[in-house]
Amino acid sequence: MDGARGVLVAADKFKGSLTAVEVAERVTAGLRRVVPGVRVEALPVADGGDGTVAAAVAAGFERREVRVAGPLGDEVTAAFALRGDTAVVEMAEASGLQRLPAGVLAPLTASTHGSGELLRAALDAGARTLVFGVGGSATTDGGAGMLTALGARFLNAEGKPVAPGGGGLADLATADLTGLDPRLASVELVLASDVDNPLTGPKGAPAVYGPQKGASPDDVETLDAALTHYAKVLEDAVGAKAAEYAASPGAGAAGGIGYGALLLGARFRPGIEVMLDVLGFAPALERADLVITGEGSLDEQTLHGKAPAGVAAAARTAGKEVVAVCGRLALPAETLGRAGIRRAYPLTEIEPDVEKCIAEAGPILERVAENIARDFLA
Repeated sequence: MDGARGVLVAADKFKGSLTAVEVAERVTAGLRRVVPGVRVEALPVADGGDGTVAAAVAAGFERREVRVAGPLGDEVTAAFALRGDTAVVEMAEASGLQRLPAGVLAPLTASTHGSGELLRAALDAGARTLVFGVGGSATTDGGAGMLTALGARFLNAEGKPVAPGGGGLADLATADLTGLDPRLASVELVLASDVDNPLTGPKGAPAVYGPQKGASPDDVETLDAALTHYAKVLEDAVGAKAAEYAASPGAGAAGGIGYGALLLGARFRPGIEVMLDVLGFAPALERADLVITGEGSLDEQTLHGKAPAGVAAAARTAGKEVVAVCGRLALPAETLGRAGIRRAYPLTEIEPDVEKCIAEAGPILERVAENIARDFLA
C-alpha cells in the first residue's frame, strides 16, 4: 500500500440511466473532487444478464461483433467478448427483450436461435471456455432455438422443423441431438445466471417470467405444457438426464435456455461469482481499502444473487469495507449490514424526484460520491 487510500468501484449498471462503466466514471469523478489523490480502480461488474459483455470488455476482453438472428428471426449485430481462449457470451445480445421492436412482445414465438449462433461464433474464434451469461431474454423456448443453431433437429409428426418459439414445441414429435457441433464436447461451458428456477411448474420459466415477456395466463399455460412436452420428447431421445436437467436449478433461466445449456453439458454457477472470477476481482480487491458497489435499485432481489450482493460477500470475506450506491433504496440498514454493506447512498437522498434521478443520474451520482469521500476518505 502506498499510503493513499485505495478504492475499488465494482458496481453494476443503473438500468435505464447509466452503464456500469458510466457508474464507475461518475463515482470516480465525485471521489476525486473531494480527495484529489485517491487511488481508484474501476471494475464494472455484471451478474450474467444484459451488460455482461460490456463489463468483460471494460476488464480488457476484446469485443467481437457478429450478425445473428434476433428473437423474431430478423438479423441483428450482436457482440461477445474474447480474451485468450475464454469467451463471454451474453444471450441478451442476440435474444434479449431489447432486440424486439418497440412495443412488440412475442412470448410464444420468440426464439433463442441467435444465441446459438453467438456460441458458434465464439467457438469459431477459438474459445475453449465459454461463459454463457443468461438473463433479460425475450424468449421462452427452452433453448430449442439455440440447440437448433448448434446442429440439433426438432421435428413435428410430418418430419418438418417445428415453428420457432416455445409455442411451436407443442407440435414436437422427435428430437435429434446427434448433429450437435462436435466442438461442444471438448469445451468448458459455464451457465452464469442469478436464477435457480426449474424449467416448468409453478416456479418454472413460463409461470414466473412469462408475464414479463408479454405472456397472458393462457399463454403461460400453453408454454408450460409445451416445455413439459419438449422435456419428455428429449427424454426419449437422450435418456433420463433430460428429465433430471429439467428439474435442476437454473434450467428455467432466461426462458429455459438454461435447460438447453445443461443439455450441452454446462455447469451452472451463480452469475456474479463467475463474472468476478472472469473479471479478475480478487486481485483488485487485495489492492483496495474501500469497495463501492451498487445497481439501479437496491431491493429484495439484490440479495438473491445480484451483483452488489456478490461483491459485498466477497469483500466481507476479505475483510474490506463496502458501501453501495443506487438509484433507489428499498432495504433497511440492518438488512444491508447482514449482506456486508456498511451503508447505502441512494440518488433519491439528494434528489427526491425519481424522474429527475433517472434523467440526471450522472451528475447526481457524482454528488453522492462526494458524500462517500467525505464520510470514508477525507
